[in-house]
Amino acid sequence: MEFGKVQRIDNIDFTLPPDDPVTEQLWARLVPTGTEPLRVHVGGTEWGRASWVGSVYPMGTKPKDFLAGFSRQFNTVELNTLFYGLQPPAVIQRWASLVGAGFRFCPKFPETISHKLQLSNAGKETREFVETVQYFGAKLGPSFLQLSDRFGPEQAGALQQYVRQLPSGFRVCVELRSEEWFGIAAQERPLVRETFGLFSELDIGTVITDVAGRRDVLHMRLTTPVAFIRFVTNGLHPKDYVRADAWVERIKTWVGKGLREVYFFVHSPEERTSPEMMSYVIGRMNERCGTKLYVPNLVNGGQAGNLSLF
Repeated sequence: MEFGKVQRIDNIDFTLPPDDPVTEQLWARLVPTGTEPLRVHVGGTEWGRASWVGSVYPMGTKPKDFLAGFSRQFNTVELNTLFYGLQPPAVIQRWASLVGAGFRFCPKFPETISHKLQLSNAGKETREFVETVQYFGAKLGPSFLQLSDRFGPEQAGALQQYVRQLPSGFRVCVELRSEEWFGIAAQERPLVRETFGLFSELDIGTVITDVAGRRDVLHMRLTTPVAFIRFVTNGLHPKDYVRADAWVERIKTWVGKGLREVYFFVHSPEERTSPEMMSYVIGRMNERCGTKLYVPNLVNGGQAGNLSLF
């Protein structure tokens, strides 16, 4: 991920900020169930990394078997592929058939909608996207709408109109990147308050990004009891593990206030070290939050032999 990338992290304060007032309002509305188990999904941005053969995948695994192998180790993927173009329904159905019942795909809205049209006159493209991802069936998680860093509050009207027109029940989390959406000054802007209020009303979630060079997008602003977190490592620097621990503790606190579901996606330079951090987060979640996620075995993919399903 190039967004927020810096050369040196020595002087960066990685402390997680306190919850935003919007999040505090969410907790005030929720009543913790106490009995409903926390649903946790930890994964990465892709499954097609040949460099993962010998760790995520057993030696000798062929590319056609990568997705099946990935789903044996992790239980979600941030599906960036659809950002660049939709796939035929048969491809979506095949992907869904290769993973277990608990796996979730979180597809990214196409760039045509978010960046080229910037949400305006995008009805046809949106219908095509929604229809396409429905072929994931029960394995479809929240889709995420990433807007450009030039899409600011002055375009709030277009954003509000767009999310109002999304199908009822279609799960979406929005990633805002413009600096003007965040900070103390932004909280006083009516358009910002109205937009996040609408997200809460429509059950639209937010994306929280933890990246070294843009600490403002670490906004800690939840509008639904679903946390969608994009965690960008610095090549497994020791600070990355401290940061991950802090996230697990914050999530544990949120669970006590009503959080019901977590999607935690790890990014890293060239994605080579992402599996190690995913595995670390899973282990810490099990220890601190009482989850019972499968802890990946990254030694020869955790098994011998080929993963072919055919």
